[in-house]
Amino acid sequence: MRYVTIINNRQFEIEIQPDGQLLLNGVLHEVDFLSLSGSLYSIIKDNRSLELIIDDKDKNQYEILLGGRLFEGQVLDERALFLLNRKGGLRAASGEVHSPMPGLIVQVAVSAGQTVAEGQTLIILESMKMQNELKAPQAGVVQQILVSAGQTVEKGALLVVVNDA
Repeated sequence: MRYVTIINNRQFEIEIQPDGQLLLNGVLHEVDFLSLSGSLYSIIKDNRSLELIIDDKDKNQYEILLGGRLFEGQVLDERALFLLNRKGGLRAASGEVHSPMPGLIVQVAVSAGQTVAEGQTLIILESMKMQNELKAPQAGVVQQILVSAGQTVEKGALLVVVNDA
């Protein structure tokens, strides 16, 4: 089955082969993917091991934490992609940054009214003794900052809102 995955507004075509290999944008990759528990996964690619947390947000919407970086993703199979394109295309990023897990706000790296680039670090969140950089989902202007350094937050808490420039 072929899937289209949109991560941080970049589209990837993924096809899982019967032998477990992965075809990513037409390039074959050997990947070992293992579910460890709940939303925690292990990926081995090119003799490199990575831990990955995948959390369902909404239908076909996911938050992916990999290497301390948070990505927002959408996964569509061929049928869902066809129907979505018939309705006018993929949904644009919301500009909202939510906490992917409970934790402590270590740093707020931007201020309200500041212009930011897509992928720019907005917040540093510490959880389970790891610091995670939460990035801007789109380029724009920081409209609201709803947290401050030293504050604890729950999973799903709205932290920052970035509006289109």
